[in-house]
Amino acid sequence: MDDQATGRNLPIDNPLMLIGGELVESESGRRFASIDPATEEELGTVPEGSAKDVARAYEAAAAAQPGWAALSPAERGAYLRKLADALHEQAERILITEVIDTGNTIAKMRGDVGAAVSQLTYFSGLGYEIKGDTVPATPGNLHMTVREPYGVVGRIIPFNHPIMFAAAKLGPALMAGNTVIEKPSEQSPLSASILAEICAEVLPAGVVNIITGFGREAGDAIVRHPKIKRVAFIGSVPTGMAIQRSAAEVAVKNVTLELGGKNPMIVFPDADMEKAVPAAINGMNFAWQGQSCGSTSRLFLHADIYDSFLEDLVGRVKAMKVGDPLAEDSDMGPINNKGQYEKVLHYISVGKEDGGRLVAGGKRPKGKAFEKGFWIEPTVFADMTPDMRLANEEVFGPVLSVFKWDDLDRVIEIANSVEYGLTGAVWTRDISAAIATAHRIASGYIWVNGVGAHYPAMSFGGFRNSGTGREEGIDEMLSYTEEKAIHVML
Repeated sequence: MDDQATGRNLPIDNPLMLIGGELVESESGRRFASIDPATEEELGTVPEGSAKDVARAYEAAAAAQPGWAALSPAERGAYLRKLADALHEQAERILITEVIDTGNTIAKMRGDVGAAVSQLTYFSGLGYEIKGDTVPATPGNLHMTVREPYGVVGRIIPFNHPIMFAAAKLGPALMAGNTVIEKPSEQSPLSASILAEICAEVLPAGVVNIITGFGREAGDAIVRHPKIKRVAFIGSVPTGMAIQRSAAEVAVKNVTLELGGKNPMIVFPDADMEKAVPAAINGMNFAWQGQSCGSTSRLFLHADIYDSFLEDLVGRVKAMKVGDPLAEDSDMGPINNKGQYEKVLHYISVGKEDGGRLVAGGKRPKGKAFEKGFWIEPTVFADMTPDMRLANEEVFGPVLSVFKWDDLDRVIEIANSVEYGLTGAVWTRDISAAIATAHRIASGYIWVNGVGAHYPAMSFGGFRNSGTGREEGIDEMLSYTEEKAIHVML
């Protein structure tokens, strides 16, 4: 696919969906465009999947599932490792596609395929942990539980890490013996077509089915299909709540949600400032345009260090290079899509209206290269108070809110005052204070003297409106099974 308007060359031609092992157009023949966020030019088109396509995918997945479940854990694991190897071989092709399609910078995006490969490899070895228990419920008889796959499961993927989420999240569902229907984000769908090609080549037909399309039809059809009893979604709180409502209208389903966050980073006066200042930038995920649910977008600085920390932070943020995401020296690219760009601009305006002090960014970069595209400078608001809208609502963009504190009980109260509870970070040399504070933060994933990192076998997920269920650990794989009790009367 050659984008003549921008001179960018995408290493994918005529992207298609995957249904029943075949690369296909949508049933309607409709296609929709993916837009380059750096230029607003059309990159290419993908099939616009419909409810009929989802129905076709379900039939294919249902037909393939008994044979897939009948394989031994070792055999399913071997297929996952084969998928991981194929992804690794296509890493450069996927990388270029995703950088252009998402706007994420190439230096950071390079790790996404590796993360997917690692997750697939991790789950490929967990099959023998899908086990039940024996219970001495009565003397002389045998009472036991076993775990069985749901059958056909659905996954809906966000735009910020398309291939990482699309590929890695196949692992636990497939290892548990399910077949999968997956819908990538309509905002960054191109790499999913490469994944479709790979799955068609290395997996049995129907085991993985990939439907490109819009949430309002293809996504809704997955959620509402009465025989898809297990659905997982990563995205915003409003969409997650809508999925829960829609699913409940057709059947009793197991729906897990990994949703948004307005995550606190609390810095004590004794923290290592040489590490904490760059960590505040890394935790905000400016390199991903702030488009990460785990971003520590609320920075709480103790009064004793507030001024010096803020000065250092602002200097570093202003020095960040916003530029072409394909350039190795770019620190931040454009916002992923027009709707998200407009949302970010709205919240910058709201921050000013509510009395936040804009100390960095807040506008489009200067220069001819930024006349088109969804560009915004990394932005910092200081002197924030908990009554401000920007202090409470998720932006999902490069906007950091900085607060001053001097009372620990009060700062924890403020940290826990929002509807979210996904991640949090505590920075102090006092390990007792760190652990005590970590326990008091109402979030599901806490770093002490760190930010951002995810670790193998550690389950990730949120409290409150940040979601339900856990991913990335063994709990995720077991969530794709149902427990059955068997009683043998001897």
